[in-house]
Amino acid sequence: MTDGAPAPKPRPLRASFVLILSTLTIMAPLSIDMYLPALPSIAQAFGVGDGPIQLTLTSYFLGFAVGQSFYGPVVDRFGRKPPLYVGMGLFAIASFGCALAPSVNTLIALRFLQALGACSGGVVSRAIVRDLFTPVEAARVYAALALVTGLGPLLAPMLGGYVLLVSGWRTIFVIIGVFTLMLLTAVHFRLPESKRALASVEHRAQAFAIGRIIGNYGLLLKDRHFLGYALCAAFPLAGMFTYVSGSPFVFIGVYHLPAEQFGFVFGANALMLIIGAQINGRIVGRYPPAQILRVAILAQAIAGLVMVAQAVTGFGGFIGLVVCIASFTFCVGFIIANAMVMAMVPFGQIAGMASALLGTIQFVTGAIAATLQSALPKGYALPMAAGMAACGVAGLLSNRYVVKTRTDVAPTS
Repeated sequence: MTDGAPAPKPRPLRASFVLILSTLTIMAPLSIDMYLPALPSIAQAFGVGDGPIQLTLTSYFLGFAVGQSFYGPVVDRFGRKPPLYVGMGLFAIASFGCALAPSVNTLIALRFLQALGACSGGVVSRAIVRDLFTPVEAARVYAALALVTGLGPLLAPMLGGYVLLVSGWRTIFVIIGVFTLMLLTAVHFRLPESKRALASVEHRAQAFAIGRIIGNYGLLLKDRHFLGYALCAAFPLAGMFTYVSGSPFVFIGVYHLPAEQFGFVFGANALMLIIGAQINGRIVGRYPPAQILRVAILAQAIAGLVMVAQAVTGFGGFIGLVVCIASFTFCVGFIIANAMVMAMVPFGQIAGMASALLGTIQFVTGAIAATLQSALPKGYALPMAAGMAACGVAGLLSNRYVVKTRTDVAPTS
């Protein structure tokens, strides 16, 4: 909070404030998780195989990655809310467009546009938390956000499965569009602005000088504190993208789980992430975030390797696989909040850009993981398990060999 007049520290956190920030962060998961049960049906409707349909996930991840880099300097220079209005409007329009898509290629393109709008919610919410809270407070706020945002992957697949039964997959995107318009109204009337725009047009033009933007992004990428913790968050999240991309075809296609029951299993794993995040919120005041992160990221790597062994041997069958996935996602509840807090600590002056680049790294990594998953065979569970394990191990190596903690970073002038 250095550019423009700083906003005052908030009074005790209101439930409505947490709810709106949380809902902003579930714009992306909602538009992913709610249509997961419909992937096989969409493939059948367009008469294509599983690979092209999985590209609707990949294009979304790519759009999310590209869009966040754009929103970073925008939210630092124009304030938090105006760019959010634009992003949410684009998200709503693209959602309605997805409902009308005449072909799979059109759907892939619209999913890219949908992601360009959705990523505004994550960038702005992380920047607002960085504006208003200390690192320990921020970790607790993220835990509160996780309680609400976790309901997205918990409930969205179940809702999507039942909408699919009653009305078809296109209605899913209509519901998402209507929900976004309702959220936009709540943002306008209930979400405070935590950073004001620069006053003059001249200052805004200087702020958008390409050299300054590239310099600040370069500063972030070269700093091992930021990059190390960004990778600590990115690889485990890529493991979750691998799970999101592969689970419908493993659960429904390999284990013949009915589409309407897929949401319950998917939601149970999401519940493990919520539980992990809430435990993290309670212990983060007693243990440093970096220490909690080290333990959780090691445990996740172990869970991923056990999952590979389970997929190879078939020990425990479907239940055994779900237990391994639940252990993996439980660790994510500890990893993401602490990694994001640690990554952004030194970068208050460019919190929007740090938030954006953090998200870009996460979703580029996730898009790569999802693309690899879409190219692998779908007839058994090992490809998904191996992809998740590889991401867990990569996160562990990033924490051990890339992270170099520092706290005295300033942006380029």
